[in-house]
Amino acid sequence: MHEEILINVTPQETRVAIVENGMLQELLLERKSRRGLVGNIYKGKVRRVLPGMQAAFIDIGLDRAAFLHASDVMHKRAESNCDSEELPIAQLLSEGQTLLVQVIKDPLGTKGARLTTQITIPSRYLVLMPNVKCLGLSSKLEDEAERKRLKSLVEELAGADREEGYIVRTAAEFVEKEALQADITFLQKLWGIIREREMTAKPGDVVYEELNLMLRTIRDFVDMDVDKIQVDSTEAYCCMIDFAERFLPDLKERIERYPGERPLFDVYNIEDEIQKALSRKVQLKSGGYLIIDQTEAMTTIDVNTGAYVGHRNLEETIFKTNLEAAQAIARQLRLRNLGGIIILDFIDMTSDEHKRQVLRAFEKCIDKDYAKCYISEISRLGLIEMTRKRTRESLEHLLCEDCPSCGGRGSVKTAQTVCYEIFREIIREARQFEAEKLLILASQEVVDLLLDEESNSVAELEEFIGKPIQFQAETLYSQENYDVVLM
Repeated sequence: MHEEILINVTPQETRVAIVENGMLQELLLERKSRRGLVGNIYKGKVRRVLPGMQAAFIDIGLDRAAFLHASDVMHKRAESNCDSEELPIAQLLSEGQTLLVQVIKDPLGTKGARLTTQITIPSRYLVLMPNVKCLGLSSKLEDEAERKRLKSLVEELAGADREEGYIVRTAAEFVEKEALQADITFLQKLWGIIREREMTAKPGDVVYEELNLMLRTIRDFVDMDVDKIQVDSTEAYCCMIDFAERFLPDLKERIERYPGERPLFDVYNIEDEIQKALSRKVQLKSGGYLIIDQTEAMTTIDVNTGAYVGHRNLEETIFKTNLEAAQAIARQLRLRNLGGIIILDFIDMTSDEHKRQVLRAFEKCIDKDYAKCYISEISRLGLIEMTRKRTRESLEHLLCEDCPSCGGRGSVKTAQTVCYEIFREIIREARQFEAEKLLILASQEVVDLLLDEESNSVAELEEFIGKPIQFQAETLYSQENYDVVLM
């Protein structure tokens, strides 16, 4: 299998595409304006202790004080045990005290961030717990022999005289000893850097910031199956090379700077695939199709034969369509990042052998998924019930919002998403054609956003292409419609 990772970086957002055999399998997106705080480590200062609530308010340099409950405070009795015994908050903290804290929940509404002193630092296969000496394994590692192998390996590699603890993640299942050793080395180096920063940091300073998307991609998604990583930003490329040299030296030679004039995502047809991934209907090569409906409670996927009539009989036609659909569904789950309860409605088959083959084919395709999945047998109603772990927001929730015209029955792209599409189209047009200036025709909502919150980005873009950009609101345009006119 030929696997590549493509990284598109702009000042506003970073997009990561995982491509297998030339086909987009997964898309990750991070916007500068929506980066969370979870995972960040701060040097905090106790502002107020509240014995009645068994909690304290901690100043970590944000607008609102953060909240730390007694159950999230590490203390001496818990240092050699994974289970922390809760003590009265007044015995654990005092006003004016400084301590190292980690954000476990972002600020929400009028509430400040939620904190813990039980620091955890993840890598691809392990989680480091620098203040606890215990060794734990993910409950989703179900094979007993594999659990014993992993525990023995980590104990051997970390050493009997270690002062830190580790949790073995689900992704570590069946990985080689060398991969675990690389993770332990990475985590120990990183913790050493954090301790050095803590010594010189002032209360409210960030001591460790969770990695941005492109570096998390290197940490979590890159293994020996990835042939190369292409990034279209020189600054991002240098940052990734520096990170690889310090923590993952074997990876350095696989990171490449994309030099082409044509946008990287256009070369691999990624933009078109993203548009298709936002559609309710997925066309199959045979002529059949899928209908994907994402709701609050669950996601349903319906398989239809469509125009496919086959060459033998109806049962064979249905079987072939279901086999193709099994592969397409596995890809769509990853690409759209669908999580929670998922109901698959394959076309009814009368042959038990055909049912078994379709189920096994789907299970084989789903094995490539990074998210943990549980799949049931085909029910008496011909349905497959499954769950897929929610790792982040689905692609539709990230890029779209409820349509104001239909009252939420469907969705449209947000004004911000359309703005960034316009930016990419401007760069594309400016590189291909000569013009003195560009005129952007768009809806009032999009134009207002371009002239207000995105005005700095527009100014940077004008400087980059060397041409002025003008905007004109069109009342008949929907939020997704726009035109770039060369003048």
